[in-house]
Amino acid sequence: MVQELEQDNLGDIISNNDTVIVQYSASWCGNCRIMKPKFKKLASETENATFVMADAEKFPESRKLATVDNLPTFATFKNGNFVNQVQTNKFDVLKELVNETV
Repeated sequence: MVQELEQDNLGDIISNNDTVIVQYSASWCGNCRIMKPKFKKLASETENATFVMADAEKFPESRKLATVDNLPTFATFKNGNFVNQVQTNKFDVLKELVNETV
């Protein structure tokens, strides 16, 4: 299951979960819309990780937790710490990022 941020509280989610995978996106971003169902599919296949969708424009504090300068950006966090990120529209690259973190 993917949790969509309703408020700028990604830092709390990262603090309260062992492994967090984030898709930073924006409503106008075509590649973000293309990747969203792939991100959800990966979430349904991956145990022991929390998957979060964060609107990079609406939630600036959440955006600051990774270096988001292109969309979509996918970031991983483990034990409250930033691990890695990629900016991609390729499922294989996203899956590799998740596999190295989980």
